[in-house]
Amino acid sequence: MSRSRRNTEGLLARVNFPLYSLQMLTSRHVLVAGGGGSAKTGVANGFEVFEITYDGKRYVAKEVVRHETGPKVVMNCAAYSNNKYTYLAAGQEGHCQLYKVLITVEKEGTAGSDEVNKGSNGLADSSGLRNRKPESKQSNDSKEGLAKVLKFEFVAADSILTDYGNKDGSTNETNDSEAMQRVVRISRCGKLMACGGTDGHVRLWFFPSLTPHKDIEAHSKELDDLDFSPNSKMLASVSKDGKGLVWEVVTGKQSFDLKWTPPNGTKYLFKRCRFGVVEENKRKSRIFTISNSMGTNSKQANGIVAQWDGENGNRLRHVIVEETLSALAVRDDGRFLAVGTMFSGSVRIYIGFSLQCAMVVPQAHSTFVTALELLPAEGCAISSNSEAAVISISIDNRICIHNLPYRRTLPPWLVIIVIVIVLFLTFTFCSYLGL
Repeated sequence: MSRSRRNTEGLLARVNFPLYSLQMLTSRHVLVAGGGGSAKTGVANGFEVFEITYDGKRYVAKEVVRHETGPKVVMNCAAYSNNKYTYLAAGQEGHCQLYKVLITVEKEGTAGSDEVNKGSNGLADSSGLRNRKPESKQSNDSKEGLAKVLKFEFVAADSILTDYGNKDGSTNETNDSEAMQRVVRISRCGKLMACGGTDGHVRLWFFPSLTPHKDIEAHSKELDDLDFSPNSKMLASVSKDGKGLVWEVVTGKQSFDLKWTPPNGTKYLFKRCRFGVVEENKRKSRIFTISNSMGTNSKQANGIVAQWDGENGNRLRHVIVEETLSALAVRDDGRFLAVGTMFSGSVRIYIGFSLQCAMVVPQAHSTFVTALELLPAEGCAISSNSEAAVISISIDNRICIHNLPYRRTLPPWLVIIVIVIVLFLTFTFCSYLGL
């Protein structure tokens, strides 16, 4: 049975621009991106990096760096790290801008130890979350040596046109202004990048050289989402044409499509797609999708969370949500997934295998959830008392985190006592019956 609670302690930080995209740069550093666009509204465009820690009672976010992108809003992004480098691919209108992220280790200074966590507008965050260590702990650090922190610097590299808008492949100024990259993904192996936009094409690039690999005429309408399979051999795409398709990365040929018969004959459109590994067998994969019903009042529309076989596209199970869905995330081990809603700004956490709802956070945001990211299970540097935790963002400028506490179980000593009592009562009852 799902647990429903008010989000009273979920606020991590506020920024001074609408948020559209979210990525984990490291196991404890999260990047949020967005902006106000090219209009002269005074709202900045760019991204910020926050370090997330757990102080024993709640999660705390500390701003690490802010990078502004001028007049171009960042609507989507993808990060990749290997043993040598970290990269960020950011969608800016019809282009994809590649950044090389320089990460250095420095010693943290002691100045400003009594300052509270500040948002990107330079004002103290109303949540009251502290950005520095307490004085007592800092005095200990000064004796034992200053704490080491990671510093991030974003260096712009190549920029490529990934969407043509009018589908004719021309690159003149008029057509370029109509183009918009909707989604970018980097394969798990780090060798390929996929982009999709308003022209319906799925374009594959070798990464990080950004040389073309395949141009797939995938959909008749704009792309909504893409995702690589865990083995990087397949790519799923969903579009406003109502289709969910899976492609072979090497050949660019369609492998299968996601077909099913919706309940009550209602038409549903795919919104997001994510691959996830099977918890019991990491070599197998599942595809998770969210879809929304069409032809009804938008506030009365239903959403569907579905699970598909990643090998052949057979639908395995689904659950109906009485809200329009807007965002989807799957944890790296496939054990949990999270969805965000459109009108209520709520967040739900589901068990990946069964699609059983484990927790509901109503009104986590004041408007629709734009992106979600589950803290990784493998190699996570954030120790907490949570079974899972998901970060959510919205155009309400808020960064929130929602944690699923470990489900309560009986202590071993109590289980043993119960077993002994049951055996004793059984023996007594059998003796009474003369058995």
